[in-house]
Amino acid sequence: MFVVLVVLIGLSAFFSGSETGMMALNRYRLRHLARQGQLGAVRASKLLERPDRLIGLILLGNNLVNNLAVVVATVIALRLAGEAGLAVAPFALTLVLLVFAEVAPKTVAALHPERVAFPASGVLAPLLRACYPLVAGVNLLANGLLRLFGIRPEDVDAHQVSSEELRTVVNEAGAMISSRHRRMLLSILDLERVSVDDIMVPRNEINAIDLEDPIEDLVEQLTHSLHTRLPVYRGDINNVVGLLHMRRLVTRMHRDKLTKTLIETCCEEPYFVPAGTPLHTQLRNFQRQQQRVGLVVDEYGEIEGLVTIEDLLEEIVGEFTTDPADLMADVHPQSDGTFLIDGSANVRELNRTMKWELPTDGPKTVNGLVLEYLESIPEPGTSLLIAGYPVEIVQTASNAVKTARIKPSQRRTPRDDAA
Repeated sequence: MFVVLVVLIGLSAFFSGSETGMMALNRYRLRHLARQGQLGAVRASKLLERPDRLIGLILLGNNLVNNLAVVVATVIALRLAGEAGLAVAPFALTLVLLVFAEVAPKTVAALHPERVAFPASGVLAPLLRACYPLVAGVNLLANGLLRLFGIRPEDVDAHQVSSEELRTVVNEAGAMISSRHRRMLLSILDLERVSVDDIMVPRNEINAIDLEDPIEDLVEQLTHSLHTRLPVYRGDINNVVGLLHMRRLVTRMHRDKLTKTLIETCCEEPYFVPAGTPLHTQLRNFQRQQQRVGLVVDEYGEIEGLVTIEDLLEEIVGEFTTDPADLMADVHPQSDGTFLIDGSANVRELNRTMKWELPTDGPKTVNGLVLEYLESIPEPGTSLLIAGYPVEIVQTASNAVKTARIKPSQRRTPRDDAA
């Protein structure tokens, strides 16, 4: 009878460990292994399609063997110590079941769910088929009770992952994903948070061709242009004629003299992008429309800036250029550890380049941040705190902040303020 008791305790440990192991399986890794054809993963995946039946089988078996163990332990105690043994047996058996049939197997299963669940599925699957009528009857009663509370066991949670949860998974991938690839994956997830307004070239910085300029100025501008596509307009940037493809112009110049008419005939139809378009949507639109350059327009049709496919891809893979001057053109380090920043500097670019944490949910430039905070045009020498960073206004114009000094080493955090 001692042997029978040990076997029953072992069976109880099997059911307890199986329950924890099956429920602790990583569902995405399980699907991956099942698609690869691993037998244990396939069996476990099928069992978890109806967790109510699996839990019903495990609890049925666990309760059955535990009750049998109580009966056997009671008989053993009665034979060894008479009626006095009946008082000791429940406490002794509870301690044994707790340690050997509950805590120990469940701990192992929680730490190594695949090692426990996959072999256990080989026993649970045929056992479920053998006991199906009994399990189905128990589930029928339990599911009927759950439906009274609006719970339908058939509606198994699909375990869909939100973008925030996926971001956590990527961040915690550790050595499984290189830091560079991890940054790229996080950048892809951030595309839905960022719009074309955040990466566009502002209107006042667009390198464009004005057909009302003298032809000599146009020749000079085209000769020194670093871009393959240039917007062409008349008088005002809002009067866009089209996008000039430099390669097409050079090809025509072999046969014809450069004139304003030739420039206009080499232009393509401009492609307009509504302001506020999320980057993941614009990436799809660029691909669908087979475009590389778009002019960002507001609700009134006024041009706000220019966005390119290269700007968008840089949000994912990082800067293509390796010239530090391109990255730091708006940032001027000083010997005292401060930085002189041009008012037109893009806040997101500053955060990315300098590893700062300036707010990006409002204005896009340093000038915009200052004006939003002060709600007026500041005088030189004005100091303020933006996201804890001390900012000093160095130079202003009639309507904008030209230069500001930022002191990142003196940044104050909420913890500093609390202290």
